[in-house]
This record gives sequence, C-alpha cells and structure tokens, in this order.
Amino acid sequence: MKTVLIVGAGVAGSTAAYWLAQFGMTVTVVERAGADRSSGSPVDVRGPAYGVAERMGVLPQLRSAATRATGFSAVDRRGRRIGWAPLQLGNGIEIPRSDLAAILADAGRNAADYRYGDTVTSLHQNAAGVEVTFEHAEPQEFDLVLGADGLHSRVRELAFGTGFIEHLGMYVATVDLAEDAEGDTVLMYNEPGRMAAVHPATGRGIAAFIFRHPALPDFDHRDSSAHKDVVADVYAGMGWRVPELVQQMRDAADIYFDSVSRVRLGTWSSGRIVLLGDAASCVSLLGDGSSLAIAGAATLSECVAANRDDPATGLREYERRHRRLVMPRQRWMGPGSRVIVPATASGVIARNAALRVIGGISKRQRGHL
Repeated sequence: MKTVLIVGAGVAGSTAAYWLAQFGMTVTVVERAGADRSSGSPVDVRGPAYGVAERMGVLPQLRSAATRATGFSAVDRRGRRIGWAPLQLGNGIEIPRSDLAAILADAGRNAADYRYGDTVTSLHQNAAGVEVTFEHAEPQEFDLVLGADGLHSRVRELAFGTGFIEHLGMYVATVDLAEDAEGDTVLMYNEPGRMAAVHPATGRGIAAFIFRHPALPDFDHRDSSAHKDVVADVYAGMGWRVPELVQQMRDAADIYFDSVSRVRLGTWSSGRIVLLGDAASCVSLLGDGSSLAIAGAATLSECVAANRDDPATGLREYERRHRRLVMPRQRWMGPGSRVIVPATASGVIARNAALRVIGGISKRQRGHL
C-alpha cells in the first residue's frame, strides 16, 4: 500500500495525513472548503490524544493557543454568578477548534498534498484500489480512501449509504465575538431547553448556543442564513446578554451550526474505504470528539502501516482498538446533555444548586492551598 486519499482536512484528516506520511505513504488530502475554518467551539486534547500530539511535536503550538478558561459558572438574568466548577482537563489542553485544526493542518501540509475547494463525487473499488472522481480534479486511483469528512460525510454516503445519523434532540451554534472577554470563567445562562454561554477562549470571546429542538426538516448544514434565523427564533425573549449575542451572530460572516448527533455503523470500513473521526462515530458534545479523532487517526495509521499487504486486517484492527475508546463516550452523551441544557425549570434550579455546592467546596479547597 503506497497511496492514500483523505477526504477532509479537519482534526482527524490532518492527523492521519501526518502519520501516514511518516510511515512512508504518499498522501493526498481534499477539502471541500476553500480554506481552514475560522469558527468552532473550544475542544479538548487529552488522554491518548495528548501523547499523539506530543509525538507530532505540536504541543508547544497547542499550549500557545490554549484557552485561558479554568472553570464555569451559571448566571441569572441580571448576570449575577451562581456557583463555580473547575474544568476537568487532567494533563489536557483546551483550545479553540479552529486553532487546533489549523495547527494540525500545518503539520499535515508539511507531509502531504492538500487540495482545497474540492471533494469526491464517486468511489469505485477494484482488486487493486479505489477509483475516485472529484468535482474538479481529474480522476485518480488510490490504494486506500479515508473518509474524515465529518458528521455529514460524503464518503460515508457513497460507500455505506444513508440512515446512520441519530439526532439527539439538540443543536449547537457558536460564533467568535467582536470584543475581548473578561476573566477566565465560562459563563452560562439557562432557561428550560436553552443555554447561552460566553467562553473567554484566548481573549477574544466565543458565544455558544445549545438548545433542545426536534430535527429540523430539510436541514442544510451549509445554509448559514437559515441557521441564524433558527437561533434568533429559539432565543427570542431570553434574558442576560442573549439579545446582544444573537445580534453578533446575525452580523458574523462565519458561524458554526449543527445538530448534536450520534453516528452508529456496524462497521467502519468497506474494502479499501474506511471512516475516521465524526464520519465514523460522531459523539461530541463535551469537547472530547477532537481527542477521539486524534487518537483514532494515529491508531488507524499504525494499523494500516503494520499491515501494508493486508489492508483488511489493518482496518479491522483499527476498528477493534478504537471502538473501545468511542463506545463509553457515546453512552455518556445523554446524561451530559441534561447537565448542560436542563429541559425543565426544575432541572435548571437543581443544576444551579449543585454548582453552588461545588463552588463552595472549591472555594474552601483553594483557601487551604
């Protein structure tokens, strides 16, 4: 196995590009977008992903781009804080998704051929490889095709079909704010079924909107204008800074908006086509989807390199090893969502009461340091 096509230049795709090239393969990356995304909520690099980043030599860049958040607090309609809880990162790093993707893409571009503004239109397997046609580039054959193109994966649709996305009853939207954020605490304001937050990020704040909502009919994940309309409608009448934050989203050129979903497939590979990251097993609500993507990309690369003459065995081993990390996170998404976005007024009161208790404990512990 010598040639690999990766569809998607995000966290998973760029990590895989780096490692497959390190193992001596010729790697091509195609990305539908014309450039790296500039939006997205903060995510974590921790656990096995931290070690992968360390071996890639990108930890100094990640630390330099890390957010300054140390904890989170709820606020009431007037902005008065309710409790405080620390961010539990262990030895990990929290970093804006766009910065993480850019750092990993820089590492990948040093080892692979990146083509922006293009994507695949068909995949046809034969005994030797995969014949690929593109929207713009000339057709080409590869020994292996990796679909790292996210929740709405084109590779998954072409190779496996549709019907694998389970909407979990929530949507999330984020936007970079125009002004610097104060302090080092994530501030959250909740009303039943709706949460608005301001994250201090790296100084320039990020606003996040997470809300409960049935699946939107005819949802187009690329229609930013429709996304802004949905957020404005759902958050109408909320207190705190919400009207101002919604207006900033209205005015922004680039926002992130998508369903909180779970992807479940019986297998992640079909012949010489394999899925990676959110395309295979979207699980992210609490920021650890990027850590899983990094760890999965490294595992896939190792397994493929160790089985160059038997790709089917390498892909089965990747799936066996990586599912052990993914499955516990998929089971946690339901309980996690009830903490972030309680569905009822009593749920909001209970969550805030818990934050008051945790805040008191944390304050006493810090007083003894």
